[in-house]
Amino acid sequence: MFWGVDIGSTYTKIIGIGREKEITHHVVIPTIFNQDVIVGEYLADKEVKMLVATGYGRHMLGDSHGAPVISEIKAHAKGAYFFHNEVKTVIDLGGQDSKVIKMGDNGGFTDFRMNDKCAAGTGKFLEIAANRLGLDMQTFANAGFEHDKELTISSMCAVFAESEVISLIAKKESLANICYGVHESIASRLASMAKKFVVKENDCIVFTGGGALNPFLHHMLELKLERKILVPEHPQLIGAVGAALSGFEVVN
Repeated sequence: MFWGVDIGSTYTKIIGIGREKEITHHVVIPTIFNQDVIVGEYLADKEVKMLVATGYGRHMLGDSHGAPVISEIKAHAKGAYFFHNEVKTVIDLGGQDSKVIKMGDNGGFTDFRMNDKCAAGTGKFLEIAANRLGLDMQTFANAGFEHDKELTISSMCAVFAESEVISLIAKKESLANICYGVHESIASRLASMAKKFVVKENDCIVFTGGGALNPFLHHMLELKLERKILVPEHPQLIGAVGAALSGFEVVN
């Protein structure tokens, strides 16, 4: 068995693949204290031919388990190519950062842009805004489809952006309209990063990460880029898949 572990700031994703590159195991668990120990316990009764780590906490497994580590960029490129080999651009939205990857040949990449400076451009801001509105993420995402006013969240800082949300609540703007404003803010940042790499009208774009589970954000991103964007069945697992494939390639 070949294993890929993507330790993100919010969730840890574990993938197991077999000799034919078939996915045999997958699990998503919250990232908490001593996550390397938790991963070790999960794998304790399983065959491990190769384990490769990626993500925010990848060096935990490198230190404690001797696992090779690869960058999130390489992992997401490999994972996206595995599911969609025509992909030209990968947009990834995680809890702590967002990135856009320009694909090369055979699952490699040639360039990328990354935002890891502030939560305002990441999935964390969606979580902050949903909590402030007293909504779970599913309700928060779907509420945006009901908007009747295009509000704008303009701040580039998560703290000030949250203050804008609080101000909109105080003005008694509707939940749907506030949800629209928050999602529009994230979609605008992602689209701005992506436009540098999306050249041809028929270029295949793949949206990955936990943020890709958000249907309204997906919708807004398609509007911003004016084209269809593919979302894999389990977009949050793409990095872990790429890590597992990296291990498979080393052995084979």
